Amino acid sequence: MSQERKTVLSCIQPTGDLHYGNYFGANKNWVRLQEEYDCYYGVVDYHAMTMPYDPKKLRNKTWDLIFNLLALGIEEKNLFIQSLVPEHAELGWIFNCFCSYGHLSRMTQFKDKSQQSSESSKENFISAGLLNYPVLQAADILIYKADYVPVGKDQDQHLELSRAIANRFNNQVGKEYFVMPETLHTEFPKIKSTADPTRKMSKSAGEKHYISVFSDEARIKKQIRSAVTDTGDTKEGEMSEGVENLFVMLKAADHQEQHDTLMKDFNAGNLRYVDLKDAVGEALWSLSSQFIEKRNALNENKKEVKQKIKASSAEIRKVAQETLRDVKELTGLLNVKF
Repeated sequence: MSQERKTVLSCIQPTGDLHYGNYFGANKNWVRLQEEYDCYYGVVDYHAMTMPYDPKKLRNKTWDLIFNLLALGIEEKNLFIQSLVPEHAELGWIFNCFCSYGHLSRMTQFKDKSQQSSESSKENFISAGLLNYPVLQAADILIYKADYVPVGKDQDQHLELSRAIANRFNNQVGKEYFVMPETLHTEFPKIKSTADPTRKMSKSAGEKHYISVFSDEARIKKQIRSAVTDTGDTKEGEMSEGVENLFVMLKAADHQEQHDTLMKDFNAGNLRYVDLKDAVGEALWSLSSQFIEKRNALNENKKEVKQKIKASSAEIRKVAQETLRDVKELTGLLNVKF
């Protein structure tokens, strides 16, 4: 990848089907960023092991997500699978020695996910990996010396640990080796559940709370037609969260003209919700039909596509190997020849 452009890193866990909250909130932006930055996009299957999981399903979901991301417009050369780049895990161990237990135990996500894990596991088993995964996350970012990690403006704290580890490492080895990754602020639209617009669109809440990017036309339009528009606590003349959510999706789907026309109707008190829902349903299906067509084409050459992703992972691994070689040299560890 070129030296002139800045580097962007973003990763996603293989936890299931992509929905429009994922797409509008992140994946659409990933596609756009490829034009301006050198991008590394990882499917982080190591992270998926921190919660109870099925090995066969993990492998299948990893490849499903790869194919889905390609269908959305992510370029093959920018994609890697984390477990095909084992240097992530090795650097993660090294970083464990530059991170305090206290820092990890205070992480909000550890508290939340450990509660979920204890509720879903009969053994009440909470893995050490769940505690340590933010360190592996820091390794994911720093191993490619990423300049930017794209997040929303309310998520700056997600990079604090990575910067803290990078800073401690640099101080301890006496060299400014790692750059301090920064947030790449972008306006991510917050997509809510059409069944309950007071909560975000999410698979964990159940099928009615998310709209799959790869759903068929009938299902997409049915979910939009049944979208909640009145939560009962909206004052006259104000826009309810459900209606606002539909407008957000219409704009995010790049149907700006329709959005503006229907917004004028709302402001004039003439908006028919059925017209708004029809517009959103058509807009989403217009996108999904393109993605499904591309996914079907990829499915016809599964073996070839998998080989290309293995090749891109191997090429990206060279960058990770170079970083790890430097880190081992700086920390007094022995190197092997790659």
